[in-house]
Amino acid sequence: MLKFNETKQIEDIKGALALRPQVEKMVDEVWEKGFDSIYYLGIGGTYASAMQVVTYINGKSNLPVYVQHAAEYYTTGNRRLTKDSIVILSSVTGTTQEVVKAVEEIKTVGATLIGFIDAKGSILAEKCDYVVTYPAPGTEQIKFFMLADRLMKNNGEFDEYEEYYQELEEHLPVGLVEAEKKADDFGLKFAQAHRHDDMHYFIGAGNQWGAVYSYAMCYWEEQSWLRSKSIHAAEFLHGTLEIVEETTAVTLFIGEDEQRPLSERVANLLPRICANYTIIDSKDYPVAGISEKYRGRVLSFLLMHCVTQRIDAHVEQLNCHPLDIRRYYRQFDY
Repeated sequence: MLKFNETKQIEDIKGALALRPQVEKMVDEVWEKGFDSIYYLGIGGTYASAMQVVTYINGKSNLPVYVQHAAEYYTTGNRRLTKDSIVILSSVTGTTQEVVKAVEEIKTVGATLIGFIDAKGSILAEKCDYVVTYPAPGTEQIKFFMLADRLMKNNGEFDEYEEYYQELEEHLPVGLVEAEKKADDFGLKFAQAHRHDDMHYFIGAGNQWGAVYSYAMCYWEEQSWLRSKSIHAAEFLHGTLEIVEETTAVTLFIGEDEQRPLSERVANLLPRICANYTIIDSKDYPVAGISEKYRGRVLSFLLMHCVTQRIDAHVEQLNCHPLDIRRYYRQFDY
């Protein structure tokens, strides 16, 4: 398989799950101090991850949790974000310009900053009050959701917390690798069919919405230089459906959380208006050892990532376009 290292991927997921004692200690300390609200801060891909985890928490908890866009914060501000707030962020490089600027503003407010920063000694690692460093691709959501789960456990909303993480630790690393193997043939066929699309619409809901947002922008546009648009399944039915024709390329991600019915509604419509649609349903990828009741938490969109990684690997090879090159991003000041 292209760009697939089974041993490393298993070890990466095991390593992310092994961060739990460190995350628990950190969360328990801020819980003991008390807080008025929780903000997941991001831009681009980290903004997408923030949307995923906040949607997840909103469906299961009464904790006051919000998504905060980094650039909007340093321009508009947010008076609800106070010295008693918790701000959670993630960065691979620790140097993302907009996040650095937002964090500098937040430092003046006095909120507690928790950072999942992959680069030790980076500017964001230095500015956060708590830092977790674990540079492994594809584990950002595991970290974000792990922190959220501990908060919900402390809030009396996740009695099965220990059982859930035991299942993840025992079965998730191998389960994701097996799902990616299963998705490889599909990924090749999808890449062959869509690698030259003039425009591709990606649709999703629930914790898949952040994945769709990120996939269209950060993967197809930024990495593969393919034109695409992300749209929430509920919003698709209020405008975008009118420009869908027989040949329009449309892909729908269906997850397994509370908003699944929103995507299923789109799935019921697409065959009536389009002959070039694809439906990717995380239910098609079973993972032995993970209880059905837990599949709608972190698993369903990690499975979706397994599928999209296969698509991307084949698009890269077929288009002879390395995914790590950029025309403009971080190439000069702007």
